[in-house]
Amino acid sequence: MPGRISRARRLRKDQTDVEALLWSRLRDRRLEGWKFRRQAPVDRYIVDFLCVDAKLVIELDGGQHAVEDDAERTRMIEACGYLVIRFWNNDVLTNLDGVLLRIVEALCGGTPHPNPLPVGERE
Repeated sequence: MPGRISRARRLRKDQTDVEALLWSRLRDRRLEGWKFRRQAPVDRYIVDFLCVDAKLVIELDGGQHAVEDDAERTRMIEACGYLVIRFWNNDVLTNLDGVLLRIVEALCGGTPHPNPLPVGERE
């Protein structure tokens, strides 16, 4: 556990520009009053964003992600009782309002269980 915590701290410090952009809209209960954490441990993984109260995990995917690994990671996190939604980095950059709308829908239970992998094109 201590290794995972130090890794999470390092990831928070070294966040990507896309993570920083989305975090600027999620932090301090800015999205409909929901509390989010970033780079938070869930089971053996560190997830990009976590809303504990809604049992929601948000993952951002860029060119460094492997589809098979992402699918397995999603299955494992969902087995812990979380809903996982994924967005391509490019979607956050080009359609932030749409991304935020989908997150709000998931927070409010208005979204059916999403596909484990994001829709859209890789960067």
